[in-house]
Order: sequence, then C-alpha cells, then structure tokens
Amino acid sequence: MVSESGQPLGHFSVSVQPACYEEQGRQEEDCYLVRATSQGTINEVPCGSSITAYISKRLETLEQHQQEYVKFRAHPLDRKTHIVKRGSRLVVTKIIEEGEHEVQTQSVSYSCASLHGLISEAANLLVLRVLARRRAVPQNATFLAFDTEACVCTSTYAAMGLQKQLVGVTEVEVFVIERAVCPDEGIPMTWQFYFLSDGHLARRVQVGSPATMLLQQLPVLIEVDEVEPRPVFEKKPLDWEEDVQLYSQFLDRKEELQAGHTSYARRHPELRALLADFLQLLLLHKPDDVLTFAAEFFAPFASQRPPGSTFQASGKPSPFRGRV
Repeated sequence: MVSESGQPLGHFSVSVQPACYEEQGRQEEDCYLVRATSQGTINEVPCGSSITAYISKRLETLEQHQQEYVKFRAHPLDRKTHIVKRGSRLVVTKIIEEGEHEVQTQSVSYSCASLHGLISEAANLLVLRVLARRRAVPQNATFLAFDTEACVCTSTYAAMGLQKQLVGVTEVEVFVIERAVCPDEGIPMTWQFYFLSDGHLARRVQVGSPATMLLQQLPVLIEVDEVEPRPVFEKKPLDWEEDVQLYSQFLDRKEELQAGHTSYARRHPELRALLADFLQLLLLHKPDDVLTFAAEFFAPFASQRPPGSTFQASGKPSPFRGRV
C-alpha cells in the first residue's frame, strides 16, 4: 500500500485455497476459502479491512465475515458485516461500533432466489481472477452486490485494455478491469484492478482514495501447461516368428497343448480303437462324400440321439443324405 507520492503506507494481501464447508443440517461441500487483509496508516490515522469467506464453486457466498476500521483518536470506528446462508435464506448482519460502545446492529434476511447472481466482496476476488486469466470481460457484465450499508445494489465490470506497469525494476504488461458498485442512493464506488498474465494482482486503485495497492516485487509467473498432441505410432507388420517373446509364448503353448492331448488319449484308449475302425471302413468303402459317411458312422454315438436300435437297415434312407 503506497501513497500518491509513492510512500509506503501499509500492506495488502489476498489468498485463496480449497476448503470444505458444512452448513448446519446439510452435507459438507467443497468450496474456496478466501482471505483478504489490508492494514496501514493514512494521514497518521491507522485503518484497515479484512475479509474471510467461504465461496462455493458456483460462486455463491456460504459465509462471509467483513471488517473495516478507522482508529480516530477521539472516535474510533469499527464496521462489521456478517453474511451467512441458512437454508434458502441469506442473513446479513451489520454491526457498527464507535469506541467501546455499540452504536447500531441491523439484521436483514433475503431469499436466495431473489439474490440470484449476487457477487459478494469475496466472490468478486474470484471473478476478477477468472476474467484476468481469460483477458476478456463480457459486455455489459452486471451482477448484484452489497453496498457499504449492506443494501442490495448492482455492480458492473468493464475491460480497460492492456497497459504497461513497472514492478520493481521490470516493466510488465497488465490487463486492467474496472469494477463499479452502484448503490440506489449515493455516488458509485469504482476500483481499477491491474493483473499480470497469470492472474496475479499487480495494482489496485480505488477512485478517490489516497492509497494505492501496488505489487513491489515480480512473482514467479504461473505458466499454463501446454497440452502435447498425442503421439502417433505407425503400424508395423507383426512377424511373431521374429519376435522372441511371442515365439517363446507360442512354443510354451504348443507344448502345453501337446501334453494335454497325449494325456487325454492315454486316459481314453477307446479313442484310438474308434478312429482306427472309422479309417478302416472309410478306406474300404472309399465314399465320394466323406462328410456324410462320417456323420452316418458316428451318429449312433450321439448323446442326443432318440432311443432306438443302434443297428439300422441298410436300405433305409439316411437323414444326412437328404441334407446334401
């Protein structure tokens, strides 16, 4: 945080990290924990602000605590705003303290359906980051928001283009986004945000404020991983006899089958006699239709053959010959 002349006034930090949030009576859901703090001294008066919030992945505000304070010597002012989602309602509680005495407490409940499109102060930090990474802002981007009095109003976003900025001793290109919160009554509040190519906030200016948030040292930029194209492999003819591994598997399988066949024939000696009888009869008759002859020979051994005599008359027509 620096003054218009470049004198340091304080510090400003923002952090976002994944978290889980459990609403009372509901299942736990994944969300983002957003924290932002600023502390400084302006015109010899200590002041600061802080935001701690849980934001859903749909950018809905689940819970937000916001505090702003100005420590005047005679009348220190402390403003707190608490937003929490309870079922289908969003409860907003505002507390203003002056010194050690509570001045005002106000609580308002809104239907979540009536606040569709609401972007709270914490959710705004996520929206800005997304827009900065895309380096584009939709035209007429308008959302609901809360003003300084915790009343519902509108907020707008607009792209201000690319500019050059000096960070330390390095000149970098920044993408500028302007956000305005427009209350129903009063003057709109406007901020300008300057972002590096990877979404880091390099500068924040509030119109009319003597303090500017300025990045003092260039961070290590987050590079976007390029998706490499899938490799293309040419098809090569497979010669399994030349492949040592495949040929070894073939020999192992061949020996396994041969051993199995030999073992089966040894356990069933009737197989050798049956095949010998068939070959002997086949060579004796020398039929032109070997398949039909084999079907007639082995038909009496069929397990699904209807009951009857195994010996058939030689003059009876064969069912197998009718199929030929």
